[in-house]
Amino acid sequence: MTTTSTTAPAGQDDDLVVPRRRPLRWIGIVVAALVLINIAYSFITNPNYGWETVGKYLFDPRIISGLGTTLILTVVGMAIATAIGLLLAVMALSDTRSLRAIASAYVWFFRGTPVLVQLILWFNLAILIPAISIGIPFGPTLWSADTNSLITPWTAAILGLSLNEAAYLCEIIRSGIMSVDRGQTEAAHALGMSRTLTFRRIVLPQALRVIVPPAANEAMGLLKYSSVVSVIALPELLYSGQLIYARTYETIPVLIVVCIWYLVVVSILTWLQGRLERRLGVGFRTTATITDTGRWRRWLSPNH
Repeated sequence: MTTTSTTAPAGQDDDLVVPRRRPLRWIGIVVAALVLINIAYSFITNPNYGWETVGKYLFDPRIISGLGTTLILTVVGMAIATAIGLLLAVMALSDTRSLRAIASAYVWFFRGTPVLVQLILWFNLAILIPAISIGIPFGPTLWSADTNSLITPWTAAILGLSLNEAAYLCEIIRSGIMSVDRGQTEAAHALGMSRTLTFRRIVLPQALRVIVPPAANEAMGLLKYSSVVSVIALPELLYSGQLIYARTYETIPVLIVVCIWYLVVVSILTWLQGRLERRLGVGFRTTATITDTGRWRRWLSPNH
């Protein structure tokens, strides 16, 4: 029986890689931690924030009612905007020049004018058109109604938010459809699939992976800038808070309550977005990702 022994080549210890120290990273972490602690301490101990008042109004019925109005505006506005945006995206990708021109003109107008101006225009539509009617051209009127009775604050808010949002969703959906390789649609047509079936079974499932992240951001944006409907006296979340502090003069605590509810809803939407993205990503090859815990561990490690 023989034994063999291996010895490290001469000079191997000299070739070991020594990780470079990064003292500035730790200094930055300490400084950032001190700043955050100072801000948190100021929030907790500063009596001007009125945390007791914040707790009193956090579940106030007027605030909850305004939150419900904001959620309805967001859901209904996003649903209408998605339907119109999809139609506009299909028109923009059409081979018909007139359809492309209509889609381009729509996007040009609604992206080029502020949503606040559009809301005010819709709310004052009766100045331009006193009555809305349906009838036969140069013939009898089949139906007519006073514009003021139709364009209520709710109607103006839904029209202003959804029509403006549709212009942005049109571009998002169009870019998602264009991200799908044209060869796949050609292969589907070669197999005898119709254009509608190809779009529904081949193009749309892949395009959704590109569409969902920016569309979710647009939904969160719509949730927040729905607060502009306060200019037409629709009692959404912000306007409900304004009605409260206009009587009590507790401006800062009530605005903190409004911010808390916005943050809660946006956090829920962010979580739902992540779940939906993971669901749509099933079956698709993705690049390697680092979990949040792993990312922080690598960033904080002095050896990286």
